[in-house]
Amino acid sequence: MVDVSGKRVTERTATASSRIMMNAQAAELVRQGTSRKGDVLAVARLAAIAATKWTPHLIPLCHAIPIESVEVQFDWADHPQPSPADASRPQSTDQLICRVTCVTSGKTGIEMEALTAASVASLTVYDMLKSVDRAMQIGPTQLEGKAGGQSGTFVRQPPTQG
Repeated sequence: MVDVSGKRVTERTATASSRIMMNAQAAELVRQGTSRKGDVLAVARLAAIAATKWTPHLIPLCHAIPIESVEVQFDWADHPQPSPADASRPQSTDQLICRVTCVTSGKTGIEMEALTAASVASLTVYDMLKSVDRAMQIGPTQLEGKAGGQSGTFVRQPPTQG
């Protein structure tokens, strides 16, 4: 483990996102909250929050830190962008984006908790809808931004068109 004993306690935030692409039937079940297993977004939200607390058990050498706040938000992508590697998926694939923002006051960052939460939320969506769409795809999962700590602020820049 990295020695953080000499670091100052600062407020630290991190936001991560994960996308899951699914067919229209699965997306409709999410929108209506009527999947066979229940309200997909409510369950995925709880899974994301719980995942933040399990991060040091899942990621070797990750510090156990106090989780002060977790915000989970789901949005549908305006313009789906299917992966070029999967030409078999229809162009109308719906994309659900999970964004998780975590906050702590501590000596080390909270990026891993946000990334774990976003990942687990997407995995939960897959689990709840796999009977309707086994071809769902998860990704990318990525850090969107972080603030606090020695390394300062990071904000993911949108990809350039070209």
